[in-house]
Amino acid sequence: MEKDKITEKLNAIEKIIGKKLPDAYKRFLSEEVRDKEVYEINNSRGDVVYIYNYQDVLERNETYTVQDVDPNYFLIGQDGDIGYFICLDKNNDKISSLDLGALGSLDMDEEATDLYDLRA
Repeated sequence: MEKDKITEKLNAIEKIIGKKLPDAYKRFLSEEVRDKEVYEINNSRGDVVYIYNYQDVLERNETYTVQDVDPNYFLIGQDGDIGYFICLDKNNDKISSLDLGALGSLDMDEEATDLYDLRA
């Protein structure tokens, strides 16, 4: 799918969640992930992080009830039980992580300044 079409889909997601997605995240999805079924990043610790494409990201947030627990965070990927998130209420592209079972009860760990930086 073309970059512009993916950007349109991401804009539609913004309307659904009522928040703006960070620019670097939108650029990464539209240029790197696109409509690939599987997109993985190897981070600096050697972990493999699966990044959701635009077709799956909203469903994953609904499955884990992320916005019900913390509406300021948006789940963008996963490594087993560890979720990777972007913050929607701050004007930055930082990537944070947390065990999905601890969502809402523990502080998240900062992983990278953006998705590009998450890669090893």
